[in-house]
Amino acid sequence: MRKTPIIAMALIILLGAGLASAGQAAGTAGQTELRPAPQTKEPTYNPAGRRDPFKDLLAGKDIRDRGGKAGVPQLYIDDITLIGISKKKNVYTAIINGPQGFPYALKTGDKLSDGFVLSIADTKVVFRKTQERGFPLMKPKDITKEINPEGR
Repeated sequence: MRKTPIIAMALIILLGAGLASAGQAAGTAGQTELRPAPQTKEPTYNPAGRRDPFKDLLAGKDIRDRGGKAGVPQLYIDDITLIGISKKKNVYTAIINGPQGFPYALKTGDKLSDGFVLSIADTKVVFRKTQERGFPLMKPKDITKEINPEGR
């Protein structure tokens, strides 16, 4: 008789322990573990008079976005010297020197500060001057620059 209550208690303890462990397994299986998201830490920099190497130099602007006029900046037709003309696939390109001596390549239609390139031929380039000292001209002037005009 004594064995019956002892066996009953042992069964209750075993079943209780088994149910408890099954409940924990079921609880962890249905439960997703919440972990804190990894913190992204932005780099810090003490400039001490120097620029921040992590700062975006373009400030979000596109490189191709130019605010000024298209064409060659601050070149006036009277200040340039024609040094050569090249031809590739029947398209002429004029090679000029600016006032500081820097070379530029111009094609038909390229703009300058006071006009644009009207046409390019084998030995000459025709510019159309539309402004004089910042004021528009009533009648545009055509200025022709030739390669070695004194040699003819």
